[in-house]
Formats: sequence, structure tokens, C-alpha cells
Amino acid sequence: MTANETIYLDYQATTPLDDRVLQVMLPYLTQKFGNPHSSTHKFGWEADIALDIAREQVAELIGAEPKEILFTSGATESNNLAIKGLMETWAAKKPHLITVETEHKCVLESALATKKLGCDVTILPVNADGLIDLDVLEGAIRPDTALVSIMAVNNEIGVIQPLEDIGRIVKKAGALFHCDAAQAFGKIPLDVDLMHIDLLSISGHKIYGPKGIGALYKRNARAVTLTPQMNGGGQEAGLRSGTQAPALVAGLGAAAKLASEDMRQEHTRLQGMQERFIKRLTNNITDLKINGSMEHRWPGNLNITIPKVDGDLLLADTRMIAVSSGAACASAVSGPSYVLQALGVSEEDAKSSIRIGFGRFTTDEELDKAADCIITAVKDQKERRCL
Repeated sequence: MTANETIYLDYQATTPLDDRVLQVMLPYLTQKFGNPHSSTHKFGWEADIALDIAREQVAELIGAEPKEILFTSGATESNNLAIKGLMETWAAKKPHLITVETEHKCVLESALATKKLGCDVTILPVNADGLIDLDVLEGAIRPDTALVSIMAVNNEIGVIQPLEDIGRIVKKAGALFHCDAAQAFGKIPLDVDLMHIDLLSISGHKIYGPKGIGALYKRNARAVTLTPQMNGGGQEAGLRSGTQAPALVAGLGAAAKLASEDMRQEHTRLQGMQERFIKRLTNNITDLKINGSMEHRWPGNLNITIPKVDGDLLLADTRMIAVSSGAACASAVSGPSYVLQALGVSEEDAKSSIRIGFGRFTTDEELDKAADCIITAVKDQKERRCL
């Protein structure tokens, strides 16, 4: 079977580049090739316009001002800049940071890295459905808490945290709120003012844009002061030095614009696809379990456990579909998913789990074929075990 025949169902790892995004990018790879920071000639001006347009497109999608958008290489850099940059600024006065055990690795590792600055890090647990306990969060905030970092949509289980409630608690306590929105931006409504978000991380390749580009929203407020993590020419308001790539930035902006236009319709479509897919699976695999809240969930993410089935062997037996056993960022780390174990899933069941992601270019026919492929592989594995 060739790669072209494989059904792609790993949309949390990355999304295909939308051709409409590519068409916006192409001029900046050819005739509009100037350095956007060259302010003395038209080549630089043309490239700089791409940055201005994209800032507006990204800002509009989250209810921000264009000047509050800083372009980065992706959500990992944005998370590092937000967490390390903020805590380095506040370490002497408010050295306490709170995050959650199901966060993306780049958030957890950035948080732990602040200990070198003398910071104290609290990592909160989650409930069995993957949601945080708001009372536990409120009780964990101290007078010296500078930052609370909680993601919007989990990359492994698709659970949506109650951002507005979290933001209200954090603001009331006098701390700042950072949100890793890599899996949420362009998929669910985000309003940085309504949700009291001070810092928000964005990735381009999760919304059918190019890889290598992202953004950090930084509220234009005196308290939200970051220490740069890269030194150089002082681009991006002095917080992220380095020459920006107009083609990538334009691609991020175009992807944000498309997502804004299609968000509601896409959510409804994916909700229907998810329900159809789950029904087909559960009608044939009676012991299948779904990890994470079904009520508070992005419908393009489905993490399932099939007890007594070897997850790695299942992936090997379903080569016609591109799915994963967890986060792509942690693919080099052996062992069961730390996210699933945080939900109370046993090590054995965590090893019997796979993540299925679908999106803009997934069809009903593909999902039916994928479901049948999984069903057949599970039955074959169980039959072999009984021989």
C-alpha cells in the first residue's frame, strides 16, 4: 500500500497545508522576497505589509489588538517565551508558577526550567475526565503566584478546559493567565478579554497553515512584561529577535482567516463525523473506552482504549490509516502516555490506547474504512490471543 492510499487521521500532530493558504504564501517566496525589516525600499515594504495583514487576521480571531501579536517559530517557542520570559521578570517578587500535569511537554519543561531562577512550581492534577478542579486551582493560588498556565484543548484527549472560569479565578487572585491554545486556535471561540487571558500561544501547522510559524499574544498591560529569550536585532517589539519569514507569516494569517470563516460549520460537521465513527466502533468493539470528557471536547480528537489489545501491535496492523499512540512531540519517549495516566488510566490500558484525529479534509468514506480497519485488527488480535 502506498502513502497516497493511507488515510490520514493524525490531525493533532499536524494538518495538511490548505491550498488556499499556499496561494497566499507563494508571492512571498518569489517576487516579494524582501526582508520585512528593510524599511528603505519597496521590497522591504511589500514584505512588511504581509506581517501587518497577518497580525490583524490572527488578532481578530481571538479578540486582540494587532500590536499584541508577536510572531514566533511555533507554539513551543511561544510557550517558552511566555513562561520563562514572564517568570524571569517576576522571579524576585512573585516566584510561584502553577500549571497542570496534562499540559504539553514544552509547557511542563518550561515551567520546571524556571526552578533555576528560584521559582516554585505547583503542578495540579486533573479529574478522571481530564478537566481541572476549579476549587483545587483556586486553593493553589498564593499571594506570590505570578502565573497560571493551563492549556485550552488537550492535544492527546481533546478535552476543553473551562477557560472563562479559570481566567476569572486567576484575575481575581491577582495573577496572570497563560494559555497554550495550539489545539484550540481556529477551532473553538477564543476571546482573550472575556477569558481574562494575558498570554496565549498559537501554532500555524495545527490550522492548515505552514510549519515553522506561530504567535504569542501578549496583553498590552504593564504587568505582562517578558524578558526576551533570544537576543539580536530587537524585532517583534524587542521580544523575539530574528528576521521574520513573510511567506510563513502570511500563511498563518490566511489560515486564521479561513478558520474564522469556517469554524462553526466545521465544528458541526466534525461532531457528526465523530458520532458516526464512535457508533461504528462501539457496535463492534463492546469493551471500547473513550478517554476524556465527551461533553467538553473538541470533536476532531478521539482517544480510545481497547482493553487487552496491544496498542503498538494495533498500529502495526492498521497501516492503511495514519493514527498515533499519543502526542507526536513525545513519540521518542517510550512507555505509556503520561496524559492518560494522569486521568487514572492504568499502565496496561494506556498501552492499549490510540489517538484518532480528523479534520477539514477527512471524508465519511475514509472514516468508515478506518473504523472497519480498526475493528478487523482488534478482532484478529483477540483471536490470535485465544489460540
